[in-house]
This record gives sequence, C-alpha cells and structure tokens, in this order.
Amino acid sequence: MKAIGNVIWVIFGGLIISFGYIAAGLAMCITIIGIPFGIQAFKLAVLAIWPFGQEPEMNVDASPTLSLIMNVIWLIIAGIWIALAHIFFGALFAITIIGLPFALQHFKLAGLALTPFGKIVA
Repeated sequence: MKAIGNVIWVIFGGLIISFGYIAAGLAMCITIIGIPFGIQAFKLAVLAIWPFGQEPEMNVDASPTLSLIMNVIWLIIAGIWIALAHIFFGALFAITIIGLPFALQHFKLAGLALTPFGKIVA
C-alpha cells in the first residue's frame, strides 16, 4: 500500500511540492546564514517526494536550545506559511474518503514544516 500511495502522491503533486522545497532550499543556501534553513527545506523535500512509510522523529543528538532558537526563527520566516498551505491542501483532500491518506500526509508535512530543527526523517 505504501508503494502505491507514494506513486499516486508523486504523480498528483508530490513532485511539484518537492521541487518547490528544493528551489527554496537552494535559494536559502546562497548565504552562509541561510544554509541551516536550506538544509531543513531539503529535509522537507525528501519527505514531500515519498511521504508514505516515512515519519519525522526527534533527533537525540541535536542541541535542544539551538533547535528551539532555529525553530522560532524558521516559524516566523517560513514555517507558518508552509504549514498553512499543507493544512489547506490536507483539508481539501479530507473532503473525500479516497483523499484521506493524502490528507494525513499533508498534515504530517505541516507538522514538520512548523518545527523542522531537531527532527530527522526516518
């Protein structure tokens, strides 16, 4: 089921979402200060291309203080808008029964978009 869900996801928008995250990550990596934020955009791109069967988990090796500071900056600059977009598309998919699995993936992406620092995708 995961493979079928991922193939359908890629065909109907996952590839576009992933390319958007890659483009944003490349734009953020132009400056030295933006590199950590670009890496988080790449993390979102990986989850956006093949979301079924992958879950964001806490990274035990990450510094909690630094993750908190970076998450606050991320949240103010981009996180809220990315999460709202995923919540909107998740709500659209949730209208139909067939769209529920895809809605859940958008809600998962919205959660990671709010606070990506200190998490890994496994």
